[in-house]
Amino acid sequence: MSDQANQGDLEIRPSPLLTVINDLHSKYKSLKEGIVANYIPELAKVNPDLFSISIVTVDGQVYQVGDYQQLFTIQSISKVFAYGLALEDHGRDYVLTRVGVEPTGEAFNSIILDEQSKRPYNPMVNAGAIATTSLIKGAGATERLNRVLEMFRRYIGHDVFVDISVFTSERSTGHRNRAMAHLMLNFGMIDRNIEEALDLYFQQCAVMVNCHDLAVMAATLANRGVNPVTGEQAVNSRYIKDILSVMYTCGMYNFAGEWAYKVGIPAKSGVCGGIMAVVPNQMGIAVFSPPLDIRGNSVRGVKVCEELSQQLGLHLFECVKVENGKWGVGNCEC
Repeated sequence: MSDQANQGDLEIRPSPLLTVINDLHSKYKSLKEGIVANYIPELAKVNPDLFSISIVTVDGQVYQVGDYQQLFTIQSISKVFAYGLALEDHGRDYVLTRVGVEPTGEAFNSIILDEQSKRPYNPMVNAGAIATTSLIKGAGATERLNRVLEMFRRYIGHDVFVDISVFTSERSTGHRNRAMAHLMLNFGMIDRNIEEALDLYFQQCAVMVNCHDLAVMAATLANRGVNPVTGEQAVNSRYIKDILSVMYTCGMYNFAGEWAYKVGIPAKSGVCGGIMAVVPNQMGIAVFSPPLDIRGNSVRGVKVCEELSQQLGLHLFECVKVENGKWGVGNCEC
């Protein structure tokens, strides 16, 4: 565990918040529940003992503990940012004709579409994410990939790369995702070459990040799309409410309702073992721990976020005392 600054010019300050995450890291590092994802062969090779917590505030303060520099593939957390790029490319009205915003109550890889509209239910499940990625503009496969990588650079503050071994592993075993793509092609939800769309989807999922990166990305969303480290606008602020709304209702798959009830902030998980959570106007939170529960969410990550929400009063509908003895709900005085 470290409270020393080693991420550019950012200062990591000893503070009560650092004490909280240090305590949570110590409390849960010996927890052995959960299983590392193995349906993608490369993911099964990860060390299950890796564990880190990182928090970045909207004014650039950093608090982190554990293996926060350990790289891993972003996996389904990438869906959040691809959705934002599709919104920028086409606008919310058009994107809504291809991808809905309703939670499903089903597993993230379920092969289902809305019976009436024939759209995938939301952009946080695999079917919706594939449709979303197929909307990203570009003159060819290379240009579209470069636009995705450039998007991640704006959110994180440095260049990123695709793990070729993970991409190849996902590509060679992704038959279920191909079935979803063919189903959507049949109903006109995808109109681009299926293999090209799937390749871009597998590549975005195989982008390498660490826990600190995820926290910066979450803080960027919390900061109305402005990266708090670089000051660069990563996504048009008009789409932040769209992104956070879908994260809140759909980001934790068929655990989304219980997450909203217990934790109460927008979040997205991935089978890499990462969880990224956003406290609007305040901070971004990231936890990395590979062992997953039966829903595909990090076991340690869920527990850490539940306790952070309780201890810090982060739930969006939590009544907290603000200035002059008044009370507020979330960030609003009432």
